[in-house]
Amino acid sequence: MKLRLLIVDDEKDFTDSLAERLALRDFEVSRAYSGEEAVELIKEYNYDVVILDVAMPGMDGVQTLREIKNIKPLTEVIMLTGHATVETAIEGMKLGAYDYLLKPTEIDDLVEKVQGAYARKADQEERIRKAKMMRYFESPRAVLEDREDP
Repeated sequence: MKLRLLIVDDEKDFTDSLAERLALRDFEVSRAYSGEEAVELIKEYNYDVVILDVAMPGMDGVQTLREIKNIKPLTEVIMLTGHATVETAIEGMKLGAYDYLLKPTEIDDLVEKVQGAYARKADQEERIRKAKMMRYFESPRAVLEDREDP
């Protein structure tokens, strides 16, 4: 299964170019051109990693990050920023972003960050699965309780 990415940036040409380059690296790539559009896609689809621009009109990158983490806490987010907004990207990391990169970024650097972010997400999901399994071993009733949860 391909790693699923969402690129969020209001600069359409940049977003489209980056999406094409990442698709050539065998990623499944979706695009959003605003924070609001990204939030709607996050609600509807499961992405492994989001590549998110910090400076966007309307819902900015930090607000979008908050919403993403609220909706899908395990989805990893890499912030993209220009020199003037490095402090904002660092604030994003405090809110749960995996890392940030300065624009323009080398595709190899971005791919490396994406792979690291995905590895962290996969590790977290595995730890959650193991914790659930331990719960089942400790209490067979837990299996029935989980089935009753919607």
